[in-house]
Amino acid sequence: MPTKFPRNFVFVLCCVLSGLRPELGWTQTSAGPTGSSVQVTIPASVSQNGFTGSVPESKATSEVLAISFLDAIDRGLKQNLGLLLSSDNTLAARGEKWKELSNLLPNLQAKGQESAQQISAASIGFQFPGIPRVIGPFNYLDARVFLNQSVFNWNYIQKERAAAEGVRAAEYSYKDARELVVLVAGNAYLQAIAGAARVETSEAQVKTAQALYHRTADQQKAGVSPAIDTLRSQVELQSRKQQLIAARNDFAKQKLALSRIIGLALGQEFTLSDKAPYDVYVAPSLEESLRRAYASRPDYQAALAQVRAAELSRRAATAEHYPTFDIEGDYGDVGVTPATSNGTFHVAGTVTVPIFQGGKEHADVLEAEATLRQAKARLEDLRGQIDNDIRSALLDLNAAADQVEVARSSVDLAEQTLAQAQDRFTAGVTDNLEVVQAQESVASAHENYISSLYAHNLAKVELARSLGNAEQGVKQYLSKGK
Repeated sequence: MPTKFPRNFVFVLCCVLSGLRPELGWTQTSAGPTGSSVQVTIPASVSQNGFTGSVPESKATSEVLAISFLDAIDRGLKQNLGLLLSSDNTLAARGEKWKELSNLLPNLQAKGQESAQQISAASIGFQFPGIPRVIGPFNYLDARVFLNQSVFNWNYIQKERAAAEGVRAAEYSYKDARELVVLVAGNAYLQAIAGAARVETSEAQVKTAQALYHRTADQQKAGVSPAIDTLRSQVELQSRKQQLIAARNDFAKQKLALSRIIGLALGQEFTLSDKAPYDVYVAPSLEESLRRAYASRPDYQAALAQVRAAELSRRAATAEHYPTFDIEGDYGDVGVTPATSNGTFHVAGTVTVPIFQGGKEHADVLEAEATLRQAKARLEDLRGQIDNDIRSALLDLNAAADQVEVARSSVDLAEQTLAQAQDRFTAGVTDNLEVVQAQESVASAHENYISSLYAHNLAKVELARSLGNAEQGVKQYLSKGK
């Protein structure tokens, strides 16, 4: 009776014989292998704002660095481009505050001049007998200090308060940038150690396939096994070698991505000193998580500060209708020479009442009102996003924990099945088709375990980010199980 081959085996065999590369159960993407439940909820603006880049260290060292998970986080918090740009935005916001504050502070300046003049009396209407047509040349000295001070300008006061809220928003945005660095760097490190695990399992599968091929070839030579068994085991060996090549390439690229994010020197060699930890984590309740997130998340606090800044800007625009009071004065010394000079001063208080400025105040109010409405809308949207982030992170964490447990059991069962299939083949009870299928099951089980472990650890990082406690949270969540 002719042997029936499964369609997946025929497909692999045809691909090998034609020189094509079949897909071997998983395709590496930015989030993980296809078919896994990994959903990386990194904001879309991350790459646009520079969080996937860095300012690399100046020079690579000759030694191979051992980078742990926490080392990667710490390096990212120093070298990541997105964080450095956010720091500069905070500096710019402080500059804007000082600019608005300068309108309320005294403006003091000194000025000194030595002048020489000659005046035509006729040019200014003096044509009287006894008065010369030309007066001079003569000189005089004038040294003076000028003071301008806004005593009351409600528009300036509200603008300065709005700028102060802008500084607070920028500072919270900087804290949020640190949270994003932890998320991005943590995800890159977890991807890399998952890639390393895939390389290890692929190498083990190549050794297993190699052993099966040698055993089948020996049995064929002994005349106890047909040629199709040898061909089948050779196809399986080639498939596992191709998977190993792909796994090594993916791992190398994942290390490059990690190096870019954390700012290692160009060409710096490094190894990953941590393995993927696993420890069951009991997350806080939904209500407690939401309460902590609304109180702690820096992006939410930044949005609140932006709303307050917009409200103050709206008041500042309305205050353009209000009267203002300013004083100005100067004191100086005037004379032909310093020895013959005398002091002079001038002090004036000015009340300005806006009457009509061509509709400028109305235009400013409309613009400020639009900005305020946009800020409030963004705040409410972010509030809903936080609720979604928390719920998604808790769902992912629970689902990933269950997946890890199932995947562990699947690995054990698949390896037991492979051992029994090898024993049956050695005893001549069955051909090696059963062994090849068991090897594929082992490979699939290991891939599911690696993916679920990656998903579980990433879910912890995402939960810490969702709670607004990524920097400290990842140290607490991922330090267990090592």
